[in-house]
Amino acid sequence: MNAISGPLVAAIETVWADLRARHSDIPNVVVTMASGSLGRRGVLKLGHFGPDRWKVGQQVMPELFVGGEGLAMGARDVLGTLLHEAAHGAACTRGIDDTSRGGAYHNGKFASIAREFGLTVERTPERGWTATTVPDSTAKAYQRQIRLLDAAIVAYRRSEHEPADGDDDGADGEDGDKSGRAPRNGRALVCTCTPARRVRAAQKTIDAGPILCGVCREPFAVAEGD
Repeated sequence: MNAISGPLVAAIETVWADLRARHSDIPNVVVTMASGSLGRRGVLKLGHFGPDRWKVGQQVMPELFVGGEGLAMGARDVLGTLLHEAAHGAACTRGIDDTSRGGAYHNGKFASIAREFGLTVERTPERGWTATTVPDSTAKAYQRQIRLLDAAIVAYRRSEHEPADGDDDGADGEDGDKSGRAPRNGRALVCTCTPARRVRAAQKTIDAGPILCGVCREPFAVAEGD
């Protein structure tokens, strides 16, 4: 492994081991990292717990997937992703069906375990109790793990929907539109960081509630002129 991915995977594995030390029903996993933005525009997968994905000798092991784009949100939010997926892992160990619709809808049983693991859980109209964040009390309890992740996160993956460096006004727009505009993915949002960080989100996502920056911890606002 190289100087970027090697220490990062090692840090994630260490934090996961710490979670297992606190909660004995969190299973051991194989950690993988890749793009969380492949597929439908506007969908970003920060993480995923997949049971029985790996064969290790005669043993099967679950997979912990971490989306590379989510690293841009910072160590505290990455810890939140690990706790979220750990809750799914514990549900699997306990034989609890915590999701439906192919894992998209998170039910009240998931919410209960997530709160047990120190997460704040909010309900969304379409996906249930899937919106989880790390409150200050949990961040304090895991400050050593957050520092470890922070030191290891030296890069993040760009979204598949983000125009590549060097794209000019002659690039094709979405669906082959040669309108002279770069591809767009929702409305542009900026935060209070200096320099400001920019993301894009669909209007429906914006209307659903505040989108917080993982660095300044302030909500993104629609950029002027967008």
